[in-house]
Amino acid sequence: MAKWTLYHTDGCHLCEQAEQLIKGLLNNHNELLLVDIMTDDQLIADYQVSIPVFKSEQGQQLFWPFTALDVREFLAQAE
Repeated sequence: MAKWTLYHTDGCHLCEQAEQLIKGLLNNHNELLLVDIMTDDQLIADYQVSIPVFKSEQGQQLFWPFTALDVREFLAQAE
């Protein structure tokens, strides 16, 4: 089951960078769920100008731009 969510959309180079950064820091890549915001009108309304957005299962969100250090701290806080 995914523990983390990355909101993105196809063709978003920042989203691709965020995905690679996050996957490089997660112990288990299966814990990351990729959600394309273009599949849901509410997600578009919520995240259209914010993606990529990294979200924990507790609902905490990390908005771009973020660094490897930011992601490490976010992962530690959410666990």
